[in-house]
Amino acid sequence: MTSNIYAFIAPLAIAFIVLEMAICLYYKKNYIRFQEAVANFGTALGNQTMNVLVAAGVYIIYGFLWEHYRLIDNIEMNVMNFVLLLLGVDFIFYWVHRWGHHINIMWAAHSPHHSAEEMNFFVAVRASVTQRLFSFLFFWPLTIIGFRPIDIYAMTGIHLFISFFHHTELIPKLWRWIEMIFTTPSHHRVHHGMNFKYLDKNFGEFLILWDKFFGTYAEEEEQVVYGMYNPPNTWNPISINFHYYKLLWKDAMDAPKWIDKFKIWFMPLGWRPQGLPPKPPLQEVTKQNQVRFHSTMFTGAKPYLMLHIISGIVMMMFIIHPASPWSTLERWIGSFLLWFMIVNWSGIMESKSWLFTTEIVRLIVTCLFFVLVSGHALLNLFNLAWISTAIVSGCWAFYFFRIEVQDNQHRSAFMGNNLISEKL
Repeated sequence: MTSNIYAFIAPLAIAFIVLEMAICLYYKKNYIRFQEAVANFGTALGNQTMNVLVAAGVYIIYGFLWEHYRLIDNIEMNVMNFVLLLLGVDFIFYWVHRWGHHINIMWAAHSPHHSAEEMNFFVAVRASVTQRLFSFLFFWPLTIIGFRPIDIYAMTGIHLFISFFHHTELIPKLWRWIEMIFTTPSHHRVHHGMNFKYLDKNFGEFLILWDKFFGTYAEEEEQVVYGMYNPPNTWNPISINFHYYKLLWKDAMDAPKWIDKFKIWFMPLGWRPQGLPPKPPLQEVTKQNQVRFHSTMFTGAKPYLMLHIISGIVMMMFIIHPASPWSTLERWIGSFLLWFMIVNWSGIMESKSWLFTTEIVRLIVTCLFFVLVSGHALLNLFNLAWISTAIVSGCWAFYFFRIEVQDNQHRSAFMGNNLISEKL
């Protein structure tokens, strides 16, 4: 892998996340909740492993189309062609984004981003692992025009980074001419709203003009209620990413007709197979009746998670950076361990009984992996850092997570004994 735009964008995104956190802290703005921020960031780390796979697919499939079917040779990436490619990506993405809110299988891919219940830069990086794959099913016409696959892939990354800045409540409405032409944080807050008047509006990422041309524009007026109907209600990144797929799969299995088991994936949202009861009408969620998801964490979870967010960033950069010394196999193993890590974060935040055992296993396996792939002596500075982190983390988990698991088990056993006594 010779190039990955996300290896350069990721540190910038992290820097702006830290900046937004500092501003919110300084001005006492309650725009960022710890648990959702961790879940969003974990989902982002996991998604970066998917970008490696997408890059490989783009270079192979798009490369074949560009090599054999391009209409224009040698499109150099000067200023004019840069702007044309950006507009091409933005126009295609408008329609992909719009279809993503209307077609079941595409909403399944896109909905993890919308299941966030607040609006900040952490939400910007809460991306679906399957949406990247779906998006690149549609950008191929740009290769036929003659744009090189490497330029298309890079531009989609730049386009995504532009949209990063839309996800904030810190920036109010901007000057009128900017709001008329470009997508702004105000426009995108509307897009993330569950308010009935805001549903399926403002799909543009760079230009809001597409929405004005095609009748999907809405102005930010009343306060936005963030989230989605029928949310996953968990911090687990696997459940977040595959929540709506699971719902579709259940309906497909329950559908009496075989054709409906296939059709449901490609039908509009709300469509029901014959023989299944209709869905009840949606009741609008408002600021007054919204119940945002929250869970009880293990004691000592916050400092532990903050430490491992840093180690997760290090691991991500080893996986995605072109200059990483890791081989392809090592990147795949690292990707698995990164997913292991972020799933365990959800276990910590939801006080899961399985967490202690899986976290100890993860710490040991990850430490051994880094020592083996480092290619250095066992006691070099890098290896010592990972070994020290694993030892401290293991002691922390043993003291906080194991004791509470045992307490929960004792509490359950005590309650069970009481119930038996009452029945006797």
